[in-house]
Amino acid sequence: MTTNAIDTKIMNIFEHLHQNPEISWKETETTAYIKQILEDRGCKVTTFDDCTGVIGEIGSGEPVVAVRADLDALWQEVNGEFCANHSCGHDSHMSMAIGVLLKLTGMSSLPKGTIRFIFQPAEEKGTGALKMLEKGVIDDVNYMYGVHVRPVQEVQDGMAAPAILHGAGQHISGEIKGDDTHGARPHLGVNAIEVGAELLQKINHIHMDPQVPHSVKFTKFQAGGESSNVIPGHAAFSIDLRAQTNDCIAELAEKVKKAVESVSASYDIPIELETMSATASAIADKHAQALMTESIGEVLGEENVAPPVVTSGSEDFHFYTFKKKDLKATMLGLGCDLKPGLHHPNMTFNHDMIIPGAEIITKTVLKTLKSFE
Repeated sequence: MTTNAIDTKIMNIFEHLHQNPEISWKETETTAYIKQILEDRGCKVTTFDDCTGVIGEIGSGEPVVAVRADLDALWQEVNGEFCANHSCGHDSHMSMAIGVLLKLTGMSSLPKGTIRFIFQPAEEKGTGALKMLEKGVIDDVNYMYGVHVRPVQEVQDGMAAPAILHGAGQHISGEIKGDDTHGARPHLGVNAIEVGAELLQKINHIHMDPQVPHSVKFTKFQAGGESSNVIPGHAAFSIDLRAQTNDCIAELAEKVKKAVESVSASYDIPIELETMSATASAIADKHAQALMTESIGEVLGEENVAPPVVTSGSEDFHFYTFKKKDLKATMLGLGCDLKPGLHHPNMTFNHDMIIPGAEIITKTVLKTLKSFE
């Protein structure tokens, strides 16, 4: 297959994935579609009985270099209708990873070693990487590479960064568990809305080291129904926590917990918390980052190498390095005129950057394998 034919196939794959999004843990058709491509290219393929996701592997022996892409789309309202939507660019990430496979298998020979392609489910839930870790898919991996398209606010179109230094994130859900009371008899119960307002004030008064970027805020609060003469005793809420370091996110979570305990005791009403998901902050390896920098320069020109991106966003890719301390990894930050922003229902980006993105990762994988020779 010629280079032009490979590039055309990559873009056709992207169009298919873009038109057929699936939400976290339900990426069954996406898994089957990629599995077929992997098999067609002669990969050793692994799937799982209890979850979505698929692993493809070429080559053998050491070293083991992995390329990881995320499968899932978001569930959000688009033009007045709720649907699965690839507004985070995972369709392009999968296409680039498959592009790396197509380019590598189109070569006459490859350096010694194993190249593993990890198509991971449920990144948006922050739980997919943990499941893949549980499956042991990186137990023997030496180096690992990922990619994420970047908004125009971070990386300009036609440029790329050799690392994305995501912060840590945590999503907490909570319930205020009281009983409804009559609007004429407020003394017989506790108003969950007032409890929520108090809790909001407590959360807003949490103070941390200002030298470490962080934030904590309510993202949902639901209480009451259609009857305006009923004082709601029950409410459900969500809190989003962000911090640039793993230590900071742990301290922030503990302060949230203490704030909730204080309000619960003050109103004498149970408030239950549950951590729905959590992601670790980035640990980018310097050598992996250097190899990625070289590759960006060769593909896009040295003038288009952007500095590592420091962002308050989070990515469960970083669980791999958090849990496997000897894993060397980095994530390509691809500038592609992404507007108006990630997770916007009408997000758009320059699709022409998918091919250079695949080329950068391909070169980085080859450089990594050769560095062991």
